Amino acid sequence: MPGGPETPRFARHPVPARAGIGLRAPHHTALVRDRPAIGWIEAHTENYFHDGGPAVRALDRARELYPLSLHGVGLGLGSADPLDREHLRRVREAVRRFEPALVSEHACWAHVDGQHFNDLLPLPHTEEAVEHLAARIRDVQDFLGRQLLIENLSAYVGYAASQLREGEFLAAVAERAGCGLLLDVNNAYVNAANLGLDVARFFADLPATAVQEIHLAGHSRRAVAGHELLIDDHGSAVPDAVWALYAQALRHFGAVPTLIEWDNAVPPLEVLVAEAHKADAILHQVHDVAA
Repeated sequence: MPGGPETPRFARHPVPARAGIGLRAPHHTALVRDRPAIGWIEAHTENYFHDGGPAVRALDRARELYPLSLHGVGLGLGSADPLDREHLRRVREAVRRFEPALVSEHACWAHVDGQHFNDLLPLPHTEEAVEHLAARIRDVQDFLGRQLLIENLSAYVGYAASQLREGEFLAAVAERAGCGLLLDVNNAYVNAANLGLDVARFFADLPATAVQEIHLAGHSRRAVAGHELLIDDHGSAVPDAVWALYAQALRHFGAVPTLIEWDNAVPPLEVLVAEAHKADAILHQVHDVAA
């Protein structure tokens, strides 16, 4: 892949093709104490920028027990402003300290003229945006010495200027940047409901070998101007329709490490572990059927 860095040099343990959970502060103690049977953990990179403190110590302990992925939310790779080099430096320090097997970010923009938005905002699916985003990803990968996985977003409006389907856009970015892809199945489901995304075509447009991680989460429903809108809020269990789409994704992309995301109204650890076990059961069932 053009522009892609070498295989990760800092990875302590590879992430297996099993289900894991997002590590959240309420579960730091219980995770290390109870050591639940999960495949891996993922942490939000920006939560562990500081040099010390209980959160960093907790992640240090957890990464000794489980393979780790670091998932960033703050680079705003598609923004027109120059990359925040201090932020990027802190990402590199976190990668070097915690030695994750996977490092990921989003296909989004998040700031303009020095103004930062607390959101992951979608890009228009144009050739210009492909080139801009791919160039920025190559820059970040060169700086980190690591390949990035880029996640598809949930969206609530589309751009009239878009020239490419979402899957075509992500496929072009992956090819030109040499990055991998993180497929958020819940986001695809949300976009199908909100924007009419053809999920089967979306999956077909993505290069199967580029998809190296899957996210699963819940969403909520909200009435807006007389229409029902799905909101990607990560505040509930994975719904049946998303589980069904997950099985479809596994049949298309093969056995891929899968994460349960739950960021709002965070439940007890055992609830997340049960969701991960459900994902494992589906993964194994699809694998057995495929075999």
